[in-house]
Amino acid sequence: MTTGRVIAVTGGTHDEFREYVVARGPALLRAARQVAGNPDDAEDLLQAALARTYLAWERIEDRAALDGYVRRTMVNINISWWRRRKLQEYPSEQVPEPIVPSGRRQLPERVEQALDGLPARMRAAIVLRYYEDMTEPEVARALGVSVGTVKSTVSRGMAKLRCALEAPERRLEPQP
Repeated sequence: MTTGRVIAVTGGTHDEFREYVVARGPALLRAARQVAGNPDDAEDLLQAALARTYLAWERIEDRAALDGYVRRTMVNINISWWRRRKLQEYPSEQVPEPIVPSGRRQLPERVEQALDGLPARMRAAIVLRYYEDMTEPEVARALGVSVGTVKSTVSRGMAKLRCALEAPERRLEPQP
């Protein structure tokens, strides 16, 4: 998604930001993949989040909180994109045929597919908690919710994942 905005990239700010992106880029891309649900959207999501982070770079005083800032930005952008897409989807008269899995899938692929079946907020909470190994209070701060909400969201999400992974015929359909 292009905003048409040009960002000047000179001086110490650029070098510091570049070092951050080089050091943390792979971990942030993994988080973006889990939040977005597919690799192509994840790259766009991370790029948009890093562009916003660069614009706010001088205002971010706590450099230790950069990962949380970028992850929260990715979640916000993904929600905005999801809301825009949601308005463009209309019901049809015919229901598409269900996808029948061919052969036995590897566990990581099954987990990714099950994660895709969760609502965006639930998926984000699980990814931050278990993929990014954040504590519940850290996840709560990143998502802007209470610790109790994180606990209940993660608990319900894990129950849905267990159910989806135990019985392939009861798999979850991908959520936007």
